[in-house]
Amino acid sequence: MSTNEGLIICEESRKNQRKIRVKLLLIYFIPVIVVILSLFIGRYPVSTGEVITVIINKIIGKEGISDPILTSVIFDLRLPRILLGMLVGGSLATSGATLQGMFKNPLVDAGVLGVSSGASFGAVIAIILFNNQPIITMIFAFLFGGLAVFLSYIIGSFYKSTPTMMLVLGGLVISSLFSSLVSFGKYLADPYDELPAIVFWLMGSLANVGYQQIIYIIFPMSIGLVGIFLLRWRINVLSMGDKEALSLGVNVKQIKGLLIVFSTLITASAVCVSGTIGWVGLIIPHIVRMILGNDNIKLIPASFVLGGAFLVFIDDLARTLTAAELPIGMLTALIGAPFYIILLRKSKGGGW
Repeated sequence: MSTNEGLIICEESRKNQRKIRVKLLLIYFIPVIVVILSLFIGRYPVSTGEVITVIINKIIGKEGISDPILTSVIFDLRLPRILLGMLVGGSLATSGATLQGMFKNPLVDAGVLGVSSGASFGAVIAIILFNNQPIITMIFAFLFGGLAVFLSYIIGSFYKSTPTMMLVLGGLVISSLFSSLVSFGKYLADPYDELPAIVFWLMGSLANVGYQQIIYIIFPMSIGLVGIFLLRWRINVLSMGDKEALSLGVNVKQIKGLLIVFSTLITASAVCVSGTIGWVGLIIPHIVRMILGNDNIKLIPASFVLGGAFLVFIDDLARTLTAAELPIGMLTALIGAPFYIILLRKSKGGGW
């Protein structure tokens, strides 16, 4: 290779790095815009000046001089939904990106391990047996989501030569089992009280959330997110294949086990407060991958912020499109499925 060719390659590499940095800045800027605009969106009409005044008074400790109703709307209703939407959407997208890189399969998300179906069954049990107590529903959803992954892992360990494939198959079996149990629970539920609560929970919503729910999930969700962020460079190695990863000194079984545990923690934490919300963990990593490439060091954090912004945007639509609030899971499916088809057609399988 001549000196000129080397200089050209270095210059192209620098240009690519600058482009990626610009794209990263744009991705990180999107949630800031979405969060700010979401404070102004809702059924209670507020002006820009009123919102800014209330926020400033809150910051400087003079919230008493602001309209108490407006203060409550912004800080007790809209802000917790925005924060929880960022956490839930970011967690689902992060889990999807992690599992896609680990399994080397772009069609994988957290649902493949049975987390969502297990959490759904736990919520159904809580609604039927404990009269839809929110805290108990969260606890049961979280525990059964973890139980579903544990059972999938047990099935995946039966055949040791292809543990990854068996884990996916085990997840499909467990998902089918818990989905059947959910249907059975809906059949047994009181059609006038329990069944509507079950159906609404299964469609996903952030309608009945507050700071209390954030406090409950922040610890397990933080453990999972921090763990995945610290291990994200190893996902690049795992995506090369188990033999290559072993040759580079990576304990494949241990790292995969940790990633599954961390993904389960953040997914179960998200699902237990929001219900079943699909497509976020599938389409958001694809979008980020098409923009930034396959480097999980950049892909994982970008998926978190973009996934959070996406779910907050969907939540804004859910509470403003119609007179009655729409379930978020329904909107993510209506928007995500056609969008995913468009992505597949444009990328033609590229970007992976």
